[in-house]
Amino acid sequence: MPLRGTARGMAWMVASGLLFIALTTVTRALAQDLPPWQTQCLRFLAGLLVMLPWILRRGLVAFRPARPMRHVWRGAIHTLALLIWFHALPFVPIAETTAIGFTAPLFVLVGAALFLKERVDAVRWGATALGFAGVLVVVGPQMAGAEGFHATLMLLSAPLFAVSFLITKALTRKDAPEVIVVWQAVAVFVFSLPFAIPGWVWPSATQWALFLLAGLLGSAGHFALTTAFKHADVSALQPIRFVDLLWAALFGLAVFGDVPAATTLAGGVVILAATTWIARHESGATRG
Repeated sequence: MPLRGTARGMAWMVASGLLFIALTTVTRALAQDLPPWQTQCLRFLAGLLVMLPWILRRGLVAFRPARPMRHVWRGAIHTLALLIWFHALPFVPIAETTAIGFTAPLFVLVGAALFLKERVDAVRWGATALGFAGVLVVVGPQMAGAEGFHATLMLLSAPLFAVSFLITKALTRKDAPEVIVVWQAVAVFVFSLPFAIPGWVWPSATQWALFLLAGLLGSAGHFALTTAFKHADVSALQPIRFVDLLWAALFGLAVFGDVPAATTLAGGVVILAATTWIARHESGATRG
């Protein structure tokens, strides 16, 4: 894979992280006042609505998937992961939410090696392990506190998200990123709806506007993520995700007044070191 492709994949990965942190900020605010599973359902409905003009302009035929059942399975697995994640979301600060999500790259690396037959060398393993050590520095104190139950619950979603990411990588071999994003929105909305209907609370006009913003951020984030997977090995991109913690700390402070703890800052330094390491390694490997 040429240097340009790898570097482009890393850039798309960083962009997707920033978009997803902004999305998490908006959805956490919505989940404070609305049932979490309803928030999940409406976020994906909004994502589909913001893409609808684009879909109609290009025509439905352009969004026909090559392997529909794989999209269905991916949607079902992603929905299950989100049901767990959204249930815990209102109770866990943004920085800790993001850090907990960083356990997924370990599962992704194993899956990429076993099922996608990617080359996972010692540096990829080492950078991911170093990044994960930074995550443990961040979340360790919270696991023993009042947030421990919800933080543990959120951890359970990590292997499910990893499976979803691996299926996404496989789908990029046959389908364009926009096709994958559209079908994810459809599948997750359909699978989430039965969980959202009980206890439904009708959103206000402001909340509907926030849902449309969440839909835009989510669709753009998934497009960036899928494009990153198209340009680079999924195992090479995982350590890049750790830089999201820095975005999360900034958004949490600005929106919710979550002051980053000393352990969050210390973990961020470790995470940044891991990200720099893998970026330099991958650039050097592609030149060689």
